[in-house]
Amino acid sequence: MLRRSRCSVLARFSRSSASLPQPAPSSRRLELVSDEIPQARRTAVALRQPRDRWSRRLSATALLLLALTVALVVVFPGLFNRSGAPSSLGRLGLRPAADGRLLGHFPYGEVDQGQLVAIAPGLQLQREAASALVAMQQAARADGIELVVLSAYRSVATQNRLFFEVKSERNQTARERARVSAPPGYSEHSTGYAVDLGDGAAPGTNLAAAFEQTAAFAWLQANAARYQFTLSFPEGNAQGVNYEPWHWRFEGTAQALRVFEPAQRLSR
Repeated sequence: MLRRSRCSVLARFSRSSASLPQPAPSSRRLELVSDEIPQARRTAVALRQPRDRWSRRLSATALLLLALTVALVVVFPGLFNRSGAPSSLGRLGLRPAADGRLLGHFPYGEVDQGQLVAIAPGLQLQREAASALVAMQQAARADGIELVVLSAYRSVATQNRLFFEVKSERNQTARERARVSAPPGYSEHSTGYAVDLGDGAAPGTNLAAAFEQTAAFAWLQANAARYQFTLSFPEGNAQGVNYEPWHWRFEGTAQALRVFEPAQRLSR
């Protein structure tokens, strides 16, 4: 009798348990998480994943991005050219040397426009260079010399036209053109520190080697250093650029010295 009662109790308990909601299988629970739980709760579930698993994924992603960047630098160096040189140089098959030079010229970034001041209509220089130049012109004038500024700051876009358009007009190779004009992104003029000077009494010598025979050039040789200007491309210069007695650069500030330090180091 006692046994029969226990059996009937167990039977009733089994029937009542069967009527209760049963937990879903683990796969069904995952479906509910992905399909029915709001975004905020799905995020909370994701955050409970083991950290080392995500760390491994992040490390693998970082390594992949690094490898892609290195590949792009090697295959397409022009994409990362901080000098501002246009991709047309890359299409010519030109690549910088180990010291950064391209066809003898060091890379130079383009000065911020806010740092430029006018020294004459259409001519600009960095403020310190402009002040030194005006003082130098005044001193030369007191000695009977008229220093004329032929060119000063030039943008990379302007240098691009000077290099490629004249190269085409004269049927020159890039190497031939680079001996007399820097490629865009490699011109000292883009720094706002460089000027091309002429003699007001001898305009026929402008931008020509004959400028070295003028009174203006003789005066510059004797006095330019007093105003922090130095000849950029003397005869037989280590950069292999043609002799340019008219091209002078300002080195009168720490910033200017940093900009031209690679060229100075090469010439020593």
